[in-house]
Amino acid sequence: MRVIRTAILTFALALAYAAAAAGQPPTCRGKSMLDELKGTPEHAAILAKAAATENAGALLWRIERDGKPPSHLFGTMHLTDERIATFSPALKGALAGSRHLLLEVDAEDLTPNGVAKALLRARPLLTFNDGRRLDRLLSETEYAKAVGILEQAGVPAQAASLFKPWVAAMMLALSDCERQRTAHGLVALDQRLAREGASLGIAIEGLESLDLQFRAMADVPEADQLQMLRAGLRMYDRVDDMIETTVQLYLARQLGAIWPLQLALSEKVGVPPAAFDAMERNLLARRNLGMRDKALPFLDRGGVMIAVGALHLPGKQGLVALLRDAGYTVSPIE
Repeated sequence: MRVIRTAILTFALALAYAAAAAGQPPTCRGKSMLDELKGTPEHAAILAKAAATENAGALLWRIERDGKPPSHLFGTMHLTDERIATFSPALKGALAGSRHLLLEVDAEDLTPNGVAKALLRARPLLTFNDGRRLDRLLSETEYAKAVGILEQAGVPAQAASLFKPWVAAMMLALSDCERQRTAHGLVALDQRLAREGASLGIAIEGLESLDLQFRAMADVPEADQLQMLRAGLRMYDRVDDMIETTVQLYLARQLGAIWPLQLALSEKVGVPPAAFDAMERNLLARRNLGMRDKALPFLDRGGVMIAVGALHLPGKQGLVALLRDAGYTVSPIE
């Protein structure tokens, strides 16, 4: 299989393959799926869970301790959407005053060459090598739909059966519209921050490797991987709406509603919330601890900007709470 272009996305992480495109990049838009639920018990439950989620009302936070230069924590989205690409004055000031920029993954690792190398190293995590096949784990109808979507992403039909369920599920999290924007050379917010940091002469490092991110997904039990894939297949016709809803919640600083909404929508298509428990542990809780530990030596010196996916910030096991537990004062800015 020829990898032409790959992007890693996640309230999720996603593998996408797309050929270079001509013309102008499309503008991705959809409908708010949360608004569609207004007046229902599901809507009330989502808002209640959002209100109960700690540290979910800000994207940019100040980190302070012992008179050291202040550091900052910023929640990103792994999307090219122009609405999230504009840096606020507060964000610009925080970045300009930083000596280090810590991203989830080093920007160089997200280049086509860097991703291709990581994929090669991680091949045992991505594909079956024991005779099993994806087409034997899904129904005929499910597999046919999966193949159609993967073909749109540039994956040959004959290769689709080799993927483990989590790989296909992550690829379904990326809309065709976002894939086209990536093919036009547009980059996600994290990479925009990296470019701005480089222009300011700031040292840039990654908190994780792509290998670790692949392992986090591969460690989800296969039965749960299949449930996640089925949810993605059943909701794929609304993927642009799901992304639009997430963008709107991000812009409104309603981070606490994003995960409960995802679970509620999955339940409506027949996939129980429990199917996502291992994913939440592996992709959020466990990784948050690793990110914190990697960031602490930098924070001890001060003057650091940490920029990671916004879902890593809120909650009892989010980075805001973990950094407070480590002795830092963490205050919302915007």
